[in-house]
Amino acid sequence: MNDPIKRRGLMLILSSPSGAGKTTLTRDLLQDKSLDLTLSISVTTRSRRTSEVDGIHYYFKTKDEFDRLKVQDDLLEYAEVHGNYYGTPRSPVEAVLNQGRDMLFDIDYQGTQQVQKRAPHDVVTIFILPPSMKELRARLERRAEDEAEVIAKRLHNARNEITRWPIYDYVIVNEDIQTALSQVKAILIAERLKRARSAQAINAFVGQLLEE
Repeated sequence: MNDPIKRRGLMLILSSPSGAGKTTLTRDLLQDKSLDLTLSISVTTRSRRTSEVDGIHYYFKTKDEFDRLKVQDDLLEYAEVHGNYYGTPRSPVEAVLNQGRDMLFDIDYQGTQQVQKRAPHDVVTIFILPPSMKELRARLERRAEDEAEVIAKRLHNARNEITRWPIYDYVIVNEDIQTALSQVKAILIAERLKRARSAQAINAFVGQLLEE
């Protein structure tokens, strides 16, 4: 964080059909401390899985609690997915961006569209595609977390989600997780260096250079 040119942070959004790899990519990006990414923790009305911890994976809320957050305008985005509601608390995101640090989002296309409308200049969006529908099914089955009918519903929904790729800035086919991870990192580094994200600071820095 010793860059002489300060910038406002950005929101890096990863989306994909269930099983295409965004959760693994999110985990690997957060484990790379050199990237200094902060995960946006969503609120959800979905039931907690045995492997999940409240406040780490999600903030688990009742439907009434979620509705109160919407009424109070305390959500940057929200959506219904597979019969459950998901949303992003607004204030933690602004706090991180104002520090010149970046927030990582693992959300679907509905949430992405809402964030794009609310903060178009702060958002970088990436859509992750599976290499094939056959492989997507295999990944869902290997997770061994869902019943057969749930997997079938996820595959059905995946076809709709995949058609949303044009709303994203970048599209990556996740055939190999390490390759996909390298591509996401390259996008993040390039986006951080965009002139528009730090034009005011660059102007001040150039002024100092010309005075030397």
